[in-house]
Amino acid sequence: MLLWASLILFGVAVFIVTSMMFLDESEYKAQEKLEQQATVQDSVNQQGVILRYSRPFFKRYVTPIVSSMKSKKKIREKYKRKLASAGLTEILTPEDFFSFKLFLILGFPIVFFGVRWFIEADWPLSYIPLISGFGFFYPDLWIDGTIKNRQNEVMRSMPFAVDMLALSVEAGLDFVAAMAKVVEKAKPSPLTQEFEILMKEIKIGASRAEALRNMSWRIDLIQISSFCATLIAADSVGASIGPILKALSAEIRQKRSSDVEKAGATAATKILFPMLFLIVPAVFIIVAAPIMLELVVGK
Repeated sequence: MLLWASLILFGVAVFIVTSMMFLDESEYKAQEKLEQQATVQDSVNQQGVILRYSRPFFKRYVTPIVSSMKSKKKIREKYKRKLASAGLTEILTPEDFFSFKLFLILGFPIVFFGVRWFIEADWPLSYIPLISGFGFFYPDLWIDGTIKNRQNEVMRSMPFAVDMLALSVEAGLDFVAAMAKVVEKAKPSPLTQEFEILMKEIKIGASRAEALRNMSWRIDLIQISSFCATLIAADSVGASIGPILKALSAEIRQKRSSDVEKAGATAATKILFPMLFLIVPAVFIIVAAPIMLELVVGK
């Protein structure tokens, strides 16, 4: 099994190197110049060490191969929404993300060999297939965690943003101007980024309903979907959105309070197992050890 795994990895490496030799160098350099922006590089640096140091390699050598595959349409459909929900559309395309997965099949074993040689360990080579498999699935675990963290940040920012929207609308501003005021006054967050994208879509010609649907699709949260659907319905009948935003703000705050209470109620259950397996044995040793020593010495 180890022999076959090594042969497969060697074949993949030869394929990548061969394809690299025939890659259009001018096309790659032109793409690199378009992507050499400080904001993009800062966003990449914020995503962790693995992506920061892997991205130049898989974009240069693996993405052109994935982009030429016949199944690239399925790859786009599978990862497009995940990347949008994670806020990574500026730094990764669906083809880049799949290339990232393929690259780590080789990248993680290479790191394994490097660490093994550096510390002169005798780790068995039978770990390589497992490490390669973990490398393929690691980007999925990473992006799922990124999506969850981003959604939590959106929900934390939502009450203040909706309150500001309601106050701005009642003060006489239109919807787009009210959102611009929220972006100006609120702390930078994924929600303000989504508002900026929404305003850009409206300015280039998209309807308010279409821009709200796109925002709901990107964030992929029930609360945001309800918020956008309510605004779309109010806009379609011409109703004033000020009172609606106030009601939505109260509902969001109530939902957030109930979530906090629920998390507090489950905290006692979560701490039960660490207490049973870690704290209680330690206390038992501290209390019982002197008694046992006294009995042993006394005998």
